[in-house]
Amino acid sequence: MRTGRLGLPLLLLLTACQRSAAPPPAPDAVARIGETEVRYAEFESYLAASVGDTGGVLGSDVLSELFDQFLDEKLLAKLAVERRLMGAGTAGGARRAIDALLKDGLRQEPGAGDVDRYYQAHRQEFARPERVRVRQILTEDKATAEKALKEIAAGSAFEEVARRLSRDPSAASGGYQGELSRADLPPAFAEVIFSLQPGEVSGLVPADYGFHIFQVAGREPAQVVPLEQARGEILGRLRQERADRLLRSLVRDARSRYNVSIYERNLPFGYEGSYKESHAQNRH
Repeated sequence: MRTGRLGLPLLLLLTACQRSAAPPPAPDAVARIGETEVRYAEFESYLAASVGDTGGVLGSDVLSELFDQFLDEKLLAKLAVERRLMGAGTAGGARRAIDALLKDGLRQEPGAGDVDRYYQAHRQEFARPERVRVRQILTEDKATAEKALKEIAAGSAFEEVARRLSRDPSAASGGYQGELSRADLPPAFAEVIFSLQPGEVSGLVPADYGFHIFQVAGREPAQVVPLEQARGEILGRLRQERADRLLRSLVRDARSRYNVSIYERNLPFGYEGSYKESHAQNRH
C-alpha cells in the first residue's frame, strides 16, 4: 500500500515534466529566440544581402561572426518593437530597428565643447602635408611628348595640349590630377613634381609605359587644419563614436533580455561565435 501511494505522485511528476519539455527543433532551425525558431534560410538571405555570398566560400570563423551579427539584429528588432519604436513585421526589419533605436538614444547633438576637446586631443590627426595641384600629359612615344613640349614652349596652354595629345584618362579635363602630397606619388615623380614652381612645366619623365610631362598649377603649404575647417569632420566622428557606443550597449541589453538558444547541430559550419558559451545550456 505504501508503495502505491508513492508511485502515483512520481508518475504525475514524470508526466508533468514530459508536458513542459520543449519540443525538438525543426531540422532547419538554427536558433530559437524566446519561443520563435530561426530558420537557416533566413541566415542565407542575410548572407546574400550582407556579403553577396551564401556561405560556400567563407570560413567557419567568418560565418560565426556573421551569424552573431544576424542574431544581434534580430534581437534589436525585437527590442525596438518592445519599446514601441516600430511595429512588429515593419518593412526594413533589422535596419529600420537599429535606426529607430539609435535615433531614440541620440537625440542630443555633440556640443561646441565636445568638438573643441576632440580637436585638442587629436590635433595631429588634422595635420596636412605640403600638397601640389598637378596636371600631366602622358604619351606612348617620345616624339609625341617632344611635340607637346614644343607647343607649350611656343605659348600653347598646357591644358589645351593635354586634351589633344595626352592618352591619360584625365586628358578631357586638361590633364588635371587633383591635389597631391608626396605620399600620393611614386618617389621618382614626387622628386620632379615637388621641385617645380607654380606654372612651371617639367621636362620629359620616362616611364615603362610612356612619357610624362608635369605642370604644377599651385602649391599648398603643410599646415594643421584650423578648428573651424575641421568642425564638420569632428562632428561626424563624434556622432559615429556615440552611435557605436550606443549600439554596443543596445546589443548587451538585448542579449541579457531575451533567451537565445543555438542549435549547432543544424548549422552547416562549426559555430565559434560569442553566443556559444553564454547559451551553452541551450545547445542540446
